[in-house]
Amino acid sequence: MTTTKKRRVFPFTAVIGQEEMKLALLLNVIDPRIGGVMIMGDRGTGKSTTIRALADLLPAIDVVKDDPYNSSLIDPDLQSKEVLEKIVQGENLECIQKQVPMVDLPLGATEDRLCGTIDIEKALSEGVKAFEPGLLAKANRGLLYVDEVNLLDDHLVDVLLDSAASGWNTVEREGVSVRHPARFVLIGSGNPEEGELRPQLLDRFGMSVEVKTVRDAELRVQVVDQRTSFDDNPDEFSLSVEKQQDELQQKVIKAQEILNSVQMDDDLRLNISAICGELDVDGLRGDIVTNRSARAIAAFEGRTEVNEYDIARVISCSLRHRLRKDPLEQVDSGEKVIQAFCKVFELDEKDNLSKFQLSAEA
Repeated sequence: MTTTKKRRVFPFTAVIGQEEMKLALLLNVIDPRIGGVMIMGDRGTGKSTTIRALADLLPAIDVVKDDPYNSSLIDPDLQSKEVLEKIVQGENLECIQKQVPMVDLPLGATEDRLCGTIDIEKALSEGVKAFEPGLLAKANRGLLYVDEVNLLDDHLVDVLLDSAASGWNTVEREGVSVRHPARFVLIGSGNPEEGELRPQLLDRFGMSVEVKTVRDAELRVQVVDQRTSFDDNPDEFSLSVEKQQDELQQKVIKAQEILNSVQMDDDLRLNISAICGELDVDGLRGDIVTNRSARAIAAFEGRTEVNEYDIARVISCSLRHRLRKDPLEQVDSGEKVIQAFCKVFELDEKDNLSKFQLSAEA
């Protein structure tokens, strides 16, 4: 078994601040069913750096050699049709270890570039499905990152969200159909000054995070020093945080292993739905994502029981983007979620708001 060389990127554990963004990314890796993350904020706040660092943090995966879909040898849901047929026929397939794929979707990408193309002429003349895989195939079992997603064509965003939700990509041209696994964590980022994402599309992202420029002078100096040290000597800098990287990686692996064992009391589930009702959230996606996120964070902390502080830490980024926009309202959507949480859990806002915020930032 061979191992490919890891990319050299800024280490995840060395990213200073932006705790909510880092937590949302980790929870989606622990449970991809959460549905991805939408990160909105100012330019130069470390969005792209943190996302690339996440891919480098994750453990290598076993894939079938020379398979363009990163197929798993043991999980049928993560296998291409070609690999599945070879396994059924009893062929011995070679596995290699590969870094978790990190795929960037450029703004000018076409649907064919994203989904893949079928050579219709070859299909009709030779009777074979000549399929050229796209970016969705490359992203299977990895991360798919769309910078400036708010500027991307709505149709492509729909395709992305459909594939992310179903875990499969289907390409149909002139009666010829090809289907392959496309299970990935969808991460979008953008600057709200350059345009908003339609509410119907925004609602389909599991979590939404708002990042802001660091204003504290000492913290800004610390960020600059960290980046300068990395640029001057990436190997030495990466070595200095290797222990923290390994510890966080093991924590994520353990969380993935115990996730299905995590339980949540009925009272907590009722309170989550009560908060969604209090906020007049349309549909049930908010309830589902909050439940999954709370279970994921409990697993991340090494527990098999969800408590109210787990919910406190994920409720805002699970619901804030699902609230109806009122241009005359001055209260921030995240603040409204906090108020609803305090009301449903019968917490006094003045006395317990700081406690809530501390738990949300832990």
